[in-house]
Amino acid sequence: MGVYEALQIIVPSAIFFAAPLIFTALGGVFSERSGVVNIGLEGLMVIGAFTSVVFNLTFADRFGELTPWLSLLVAMVVGAIFSLLHAVASITFRADQVVSGVAINFLAIGLSLFLVKKMYGKGQTDQIQVGFDKMDIPVLSHIPVIGPLFFANGYIPSYIAIALAFIVWYILFKTPFGLRLRAVGEHPMAADTMGINVTKMRYIAVMISGALGGIGGGVYATIISRDFSHATISGHGFMALAAMIFGKWHPLGAMGAALFFGVAQSLSIVGQAIPFLKNVPTVYLLIAPYVLTILALAGFIGRADAPKALGTPYVKGKR
Repeated sequence: MGVYEALQIIVPSAIFFAAPLIFTALGGVFSERSGVVNIGLEGLMVIGAFTSVVFNLTFADRFGELTPWLSLLVAMVVGAIFSLLHAVASITFRADQVVSGVAINFLAIGLSLFLVKKMYGKGQTDQIQVGFDKMDIPVLSHIPVIGPLFFANGYIPSYIAIALAFIVWYILFKTPFGLRLRAVGEHPMAADTMGINVTKMRYIAVMISGALGGIGGGVYATIISRDFSHATISGHGFMALAAMIFGKWHPLGAMGAALFFGVAQSLSIVGQAIPFLKNVPTVYLLIAPYVLTILALAGFIGRADAPKALGTPYVKGKR
């Protein structure tokens, strides 16, 4: 097997595994750019995964091929609503944002597992039967060399995730809404003086974070795991958080970091099919994504400049 053949295995798989991380990391960018720390990305992915799988299993017969898309839509709505718990605690009541996020993580996994056992009588759901199909992107998949690598044998949500990173970049850096959102994360008092409703902007940002986190969990559950259990979202929310920090709170940086982690995850799955990795013990490939996450943060977190008001509750009129 040559290098190009190996890339044909690794690249589509990396994009496939990176998609949930990209959605969730972009959600984290919105929240933290507004000044609200969101450790609860893991919990938001959990609730999105749970909701999407249950909706899929319940309504697959009624909606047919539309079911996966509707599942993601429901996961998005439920994720946005669930994130309100974090918004109310950290913005309105000015609770410690890290503690609130951790509470969201515990609540999401506890609530979802309780409901799974009540609904299905066991610790996990059934396997979904209606999901997304792999496809080739018309025209682009026929481009020599890069076409088969990047635009063939993929899932539509994966390409939407990459496109969304560019859309989020445009929203944050080229629109008045993005300027206001970044302003409340850098200097909320100055933003308030200019007539920007800091509380409203932060609520919107946290809800967008919840919506994208829900989509991220839904994408993971409906494409990769295809069911829901306590181990479905096992640290992927924290990997998305790491991608956001590694990407320096920038949408395109977060996407690049998520793709980097996606490569590590793909190697843990397809590594045995690649000649120069087949002799590497499987356990090393399985832990590679998490080791690389730690190394990436250890190497770059000190150089990443977080929004200046990140984690600081805003009290009107108080410096």
